[in-house]
Amino acid sequence: MMREYRTIEEVAGPLMLVRQVEGVKYDELGEIELDNGEVRRCRVLEVNGRNVLVQLFDNAAGLNLSTSKVRFVGHGVELPVSPNMLGRVFNGMGEPIDGGVKLIPEKSLNINGTPINPAARYYPSEFIQTGVSTIDGLNTLVRGQKLPIFSGSGLPHANLAAQIARQAKVLGTNEKFAVVFAAVGITFEEADFFISDFKKTGAIDRTVLFINLASDSAIERIATPRMALTAAEYLAFDLNMHVLVIITDITNYAEALREVSAARKEVPGRRGYPGYLYTDLATMYERAGRKMGSEGSITMIPILTMPEDDKTHPIPDLTGYITEGQIILSRDMYRKGYLPPVDVLPSLSRLKDKGIGKGRTREDHSGVMNQLFSSYARGKDAKELMVVLGEAALTPIDRLYAKFADAFEERYINQGFYENRTIEQTLDLGWELLSILPRSEMKRIKPEFVEKYWKAK
Repeated sequence: MMREYRTIEEVAGPLMLVRQVEGVKYDELGEIELDNGEVRRCRVLEVNGRNVLVQLFDNAAGLNLSTSKVRFVGHGVELPVSPNMLGRVFNGMGEPIDGGVKLIPEKSLNINGTPINPAARYYPSEFIQTGVSTIDGLNTLVRGQKLPIFSGSGLPHANLAAQIARQAKVLGTNEKFAVVFAAVGITFEEADFFISDFKKTGAIDRTVLFINLASDSAIERIATPRMALTAAEYLAFDLNMHVLVIITDITNYAEALREVSAARKEVPGRRGYPGYLYTDLATMYERAGRKMGSEGSITMIPILTMPEDDKTHPIPDLTGYITEGQIILSRDMYRKGYLPPVDVLPSLSRLKDKGIGKGRTREDHSGVMNQLFSSYARGKDAKELMVVLGEAALTPIDRLYAKFADAFEERYINQGFYENRTIEQTLDLGWELLSILPRSEMKRIKPEFVEKYWKAK
C-alpha cells in the first residue's frame, strides 16, 4: 500500500516541496491527487532528509496545497515497450496519441537507460545510405555513429530530417531497420507535417514517433529524447534491429533544462545554461552505438538550431565535443534556393573513412570525395577572386574551377527533399561534374580509378 502525504509546503513554477516523507529516492515518480480526483504526475528532484523537492509534469493550476495528496510509486519514469510500437505515435511521456489501441507492454524500462560499457562497444564501420548526396558522398554516416545536423532558425531542417527518416537504409542486407523519431518542443504544424509525411510515404510502418509540442511542459520536454532512446535500445538490443534515432530540436531540450535549473535557483553556467549541460547531453548522445553480444545498433542524428547561427554557442559547441562530426546547413545556400542547403566545406563526418570503399560503397569513393572537396574549395576561392578582380583576372584553369563550383552547387548539393539517390548515382554524378575539369587535375584519385570511371565530355 502506497503512503499518501498531505504535507505540500509550497509550489514555485514547475517545482513543489513536500515535507515529512519517508523512504523516497531520487528520480522516483510521484502522483498528486487533487480535490476533484484528477491525478497529476511529478518526479523527485532532490531529497534533503525527510523533505523532497519534486518536479511537476503538468502545471500547478488548481492545485490546493492543503487538500491535495501526494504518493510515491517506488520507481523512476518508465516506458512500456513492445514490438507493436512500430507505426505508432506517442506523446513526450510515451502515451499513444494516434487514436490506436493501448499497447500491451512486454516490459517497462527506466527511461534513463544503462550506459554502454566502452570496452563492450564495437567500432562503427558499416555504411548507412540516406539517399542525400552531401551526406552519403562527402560526410558518410555509419552504423552506431552520432552525426548531428547544425541548422539555423527558419532553415528547412525539418524537411531534411523527414527525408532521412524516409530514405535511410542499410545496404546489401536483409537486416531489420527502424527509425525512432523524437520531435522536441515543436509547433502543432510541424508535428502535423511529420505525421502526415510519414503516413503518406509509408515510412510510418517502420517508425516510432514521439511528439512533444511547444505547449507541453518543460519536464515532458526533458523526458522526450530519453523516451525515444529507451524505445531505440529495446528495438536494437532486444529485437536486434538497426535503429536510426532522429531528435529535433536539441535546442528546445536545452532551453527546458535551463528553465528548470533557473526554477531550482542553481548557479548558471555559460549563457545561463546549467553547468551540467555537457554531462546531460552526453548521457543522451552516448546511448548510441553498437555493443558486443547484440546484432542491433543505434545510430543517432540530433538536430539543433544554433541561436543566432553561432557555432560557438554552448549547445552546438558541446554537441560537437561529444559527437563524431556535424552536418552544417547554410543560410547562403538556402537563399540561392538549393535544397537541402548543406554547407559542404565546414561539415564533417569523423567516421566517414570507416564506412566507405570496396565492399561497403565503391572502390573509388574515397578518391572522388577528396577530389570533390578540394575542387569545390578551389572553385569557391576562384569565385571570390572573380568578384573582386573580375573574370578576366582568372587563369583559364581557375575559370573552369569556378564553373565546377557552380555546377556542383546546382546539381550535387541541390537535389530537393524527395529525390532518393543511391550511392552509385551519387558517385557517378561526382565523376560527371569532375569531367568539367581537365583529366590532369584528378590528383586525389588513384590513376587506375580515373582510368576506369573517367567519363570525358
